[in-house]
Amino acid sequence: MSTKRKPVAPFYAVGVLWLLGGLFLPLYSNAAIALMAAVSAGVFLLVNGICQGGGAVAGSAGAEKKEEAPKKPEPEPSTGNPELDKVIKDGKLALSEMKRLDDNIADPGVSADIVRLSQVSEKIFQAVRDNPEKLPQIRKFMNYYLPTTLKLLNTYDRMSGAGISGENIDGTKTRVEDMLKTIVKAFEKQLDGLYGADALDISADIQVMETLLAQEGLTEPGMKADPVQADGTDIKLEL
Repeated sequence: MSTKRKPVAPFYAVGVLWLLGGLFLPLYSNAAIALMAAVSAGVFLLVNGICQGGGAVAGSAGAEKKEEAPKKPEPEPSTGNPELDKVIKDGKLALSEMKRLDDNIADPGVSADIVRLSQVSEKIFQAVRDNPEKLPQIRKFMNYYLPTTLKLLNTYDRMSGAGISGENIDGTKTRVEDMLKTIVKAFEKQLDGLYGADALDISADIQVMETLLAQEGLTEPGMKADPVQADGTDIKLEL
């Protein structure tokens, strides 16, 4: 248990006061001694109050400073795969930027497209996080399509904030608005492509089960499940 130390400044102040009093007052008289005692008490209380108040203010300021200090975000735990760690980190930054752009852009159609892009992108990142072997399928998505999409949206945001209408501004904004529809479909196709291998596996399992059921006479003649078609795993997008 720590003890609070009393300030020594009041005692020093009283000592200095008596030294000065000895130079100017006849301290051998009772009146002078009484006067010095009264003044000493006042000086002691005054200096002591200043010391205590200063400590309280400093302590309060220190506490406020400590409370206002922003907390550092906890680092994302490593997956042990540097490429996957980078995708997760870049993905979070991209989603955060999409949210900022959605908040800034007033156009309801563009805002709806940004929300859809954010939803699909988040599912893409989660699919790769769950299955890191799919990382090669989204390299072009991460290196070109996603950053270029953010660049287009940032340009649209700046032009919308310019507060004027003109041939260049209006024409560019219209092109971006039209392009967003294509980008949304391309992102959805990228997500669908990540499940191409799963679709092939399911198709193979279904075919095997169909054969076994038919051999055992457990299916009616002509019954057959529709085949699952696997689509490409990459997207082609012209910007």
